[in-house]
Formats: sequence, structure tokens, C-alpha cells
Amino acid sequence: MSGPGDTTATLPDPPSADGDACVIWHRRHLRIPDQPAVTHATRAYATVCPLFVFDPHFYQGDALVCDARREFLHESLADLADQYDDADTSLVLAHGDPVEVLSTFAERGWDVVTAAEPTSRHGRRRDDRATGRAGVQFVADDGLTRDRENPRDGWADRVESYFESSPTTPDSSGFESHGVDSAVSIADIEDAYGVDGQKESVPVGGRDPALARLDRFVDCIHEYPSSISAPADAETGTSRLSPYLRFGCLSVREVFHRVEADAPDGVGKEMFRDRLYWNRHYTQKFLDWPGWTEHAVNPVFRGLNRDTYDPERVDRWKEGRTGFPLVDASMRCLKETGWLNFRMRAMCASVFGYLLEQPWRIGADWFYRHLIDADPAINYTQWQYQTGLTGIAAVRVYNPRKQVRENDPEGTFVHRWVPELADVPATHLDRPEKMPLSLQSELGVRIGEDYPHPVVDFDRRRREAREQFSALAKRAKEAAHDPEIRRRLSLSQRGGDRTNAEANTDDKSSHEMGQASLDAFEKN
Repeated sequence: MSGPGDTTATLPDPPSADGDACVIWHRRHLRIPDQPAVTHATRAYATVCPLFVFDPHFYQGDALVCDARREFLHESLADLADQYDDADTSLVLAHGDPVEVLSTFAERGWDVVTAAEPTSRHGRRRDDRATGRAGVQFVADDGLTRDRENPRDGWADRVESYFESSPTTPDSSGFESHGVDSAVSIADIEDAYGVDGQKESVPVGGRDPALARLDRFVDCIHEYPSSISAPADAETGTSRLSPYLRFGCLSVREVFHRVEADAPDGVGKEMFRDRLYWNRHYTQKFLDWPGWTEHAVNPVFRGLNRDTYDPERVDRWKEGRTGFPLVDASMRCLKETGWLNFRMRAMCASVFGYLLEQPWRIGADWFYRHLIDADPAINYTQWQYQTGLTGIAAVRVYNPRKQVRENDPEGTFVHRWVPELADVPATHLDRPEKMPLSLQSELGVRIGEDYPHPVVDFDRRRREAREQFSALAKRAKEAAHDPEIRRRLSLSQRGGDRTNAEANTDDKSSHEMGQASLDAFEKN
């Protein structure tokens, strides 16, 4: 096969088709049930060939992806191959430029279908090329609205109709021998690119593990409301389904139906259903305007913090050496596990933008590189909301000291991820720099040597951030009245503009925030 960095495609050798055959191009939707392209293909074509193409771009050094996420993908593909084996057909694996691979099929008379999905920068360019060269048909059945002048008109009703509709199933008779052999194996790819995921506690990819995790969550969904904010509790008390939804091992609709049918009624069920709804909301926003990954949605804030860029501050944030214990614990957890609960993600983003005064995309890209569940529709929109780039909500600066007291009162999370502070009593973890020198000596930890002083003065920076954004508020609100900008900032009409209303708070607890805009899907 082609080696790392070699963009020469390793192609399958498909037979000529008679016009009644198609390729199902799997990208993120790595499942058979409730998979729009699979359902369409098996009902419309006599012969279908499921295909996944390993794109060299995904394995190159400048790709925003860690090896642990690559391994999760590979595990999900192995599971998908098993699903097709059970359906008496086979998943074909190829390596190279996906457009070149698909074009080879198209030139021999095969149609190509794939499930429609919003994509990131590289994906958009790839899909445009695939449409032009291979005539790819994008099949949509995800509750999102496409090709409408105003996609938000009646949007909430359409999304709820999507959730309430039954998940689709393929026509089992549509799976027959397709006569195409794989050109590579998963092991070939891992060997060629040296894939070696070294993060700890990463879930196993695939539909079977996803269903097992969904079973567990349905049984303990009553614990969900009290588990979402504290990181130690969130590790076991939230669904942890987001990687499986990101790679499409499950559909959002499948999860909704399972929760509706089997979860006991209560606050936990209601909150989680809302997270699924908000998942569609932010995915629609990204579909409407893919620029979320690259530009501040409100033009007034473009270039914000460019003049205060400080590589040392960025490195201290990435490495978990800011001197704010819960921020540092969160950043180390992210890097070592590829997971972080939403409240800690929001806090770290807020600290990066407001307190450290660093350009938002550097932080957003770091998260996207390390998260197993990295989804551009969620990650980048939330980074913009949490760093104040919308201009429609009050400045909300997370207080990392308060977050320790509220969400890690026993110090469980900090002690685990910041071993320098393992012996420091929880009562001092909000401000370890204030520990008496005698206690530091007794504990064998010197603040400023073993653990850093805070990289910035929190009270001063919070005040300055508020003043900075207050000075820009009038211009930002005027810019938000532009029809195009307002459309990008569109808020769900379900229950009113809750995203905006609830953002007008300062570091409130999860109970005070209720259904917060923080991460419409809880990132769990």
C-alpha cells in the first residue's frame, strides 16, 4: 500500500456495473441501521458495495486528530465490517484520495451514495470534488434542513418530527455479492502510519460497545442531573455516548427512541432529551454556516486577542500549568484521555479567551485535536460562545476558584490529575498560592517551584475582560442585526431564546443554569 504522506491512491479494482449497482461511501455514519445511504441503496439498487476509504490527510501531522481517535475509528470500522459480514456481504477498504477511489467506481458505471453530513474544512473541499468527479449523491435523513432560504422557519417542528419518526432499516435482500475486494486492511493502515494511541481510559469504538454503553446509561439516567458538572462524577454519571454519535455508530434518533422507550420518567430523562435536541440545533448552525471553524461569527471580534498572543501562556494552558488547579487538572485529563465533561470544557475555553487573552482558534483546535468525540459542529460553535464572540450575550467569565469549590469540593479530580497537589487539603485547592509557607513546608510542596503561581491575576483580568467587551458591546450588537449575521446566530425557538437568556449570567452553577447553552449535547 502507499506509505505515510504518499497521496497516490491504492484503489480497489471494481468490475464494470450494469447501471443497477452503487457504492455506499461510509464516512462518519459507521453503522447499518438508521443509516440513510444504506437504507436508500438497498432499496434502490440490485448490487451495493459498502466502502470506506482511508484518507491520507487524516493521518498526516497537520491533521487535527490524535492517534487515540484514529484507533477509535479503526475499532468502529472493524465492528462495521462484522455488521456487514452478518448481512452476508463485505465492507471494502481502500486507501488514498477518496475522490480518486470513488471516480474509479463511477468510471465503471457504479453510482455512489453517502449519508449527508456537515463537514469540516478538508471535508467540504473533498465533498465538492467528489460531487463533481464521481457524481456522489448525498442522502439526508437527520432532521436538518438543507437548501432553504430560511432554514429556521418551522425548524423545531421538523426536528421533533424527525425524532418521533421511526429509525429506518435496510432492505436485507439488497445485500448480495458485489465482487470487490479490499485493497488494504486496518492493520496495514496502522502499521504504515505508526498509529499508536497512548491515551488512557479511551472507550472501545463500534456499535456493540455503543449499545452496551446506552444500556448502562438508560439504567442510571436518574443520576444524570447530579453528575453533569463535577468532572469526577461526570466520568461515570453521564452517557459518554458522544464519541459513538460523532462516528455514527449510533444515530441520534436511535438514542432518542431508546431513551423514550426504556428510561424512567424524570428530570434526567428530560435533560438528556434536551441535549439530543440541542445537538441537532448546533449541527444545523454549522450546516448553515461552516465558517464557525475559522472566523468569529460576529465580525466585530475578528482578530480579538491577536495582539496579546503569548506562546508561553498558550503552552502553560495546554500543559496544565496555569496555576489554577481545576483548569490544570482538566487540561491534563483532556490530553491523557481525550475526554472532558462539558462544564470543564467551557471553563477552560473561558479561561483561555478571557483570562489569558489568547486567540480562540488556537484553543479550539487543541481541543479538536485531542477529543475522541471531536465534532466541528459542537466544538467550534461552543468555543465561540464560551469566549464571547457572538456579541449577543453578557460576558461570562468562569471563576476557576469557584469551580473547584462547587465541582470538586473533595479535591478528587484535582488530586488525581495534578499529583503535585495530591497532599494539599481540598480547602486550599481553590487558591494553593495562599497556603501558609509552614503548611507548604509540611506537605513538601512549594508553590512557585513544585506547582506554579497563577499565570494571571484572576480578579484584575476578569475586570479588564468585562471592560474590554463592554467597550465593544454596542458595535457587536449592531453587527448582530445584519440579516446574515443574525441568521448565523439563530437561536432555537423551542421554549424561547434560552441560549441567549441563560448566557446572561456570570459563572452560575449547573442547577442555576438549567438547560444551558454551554454544550447543547453535554459533550458526555
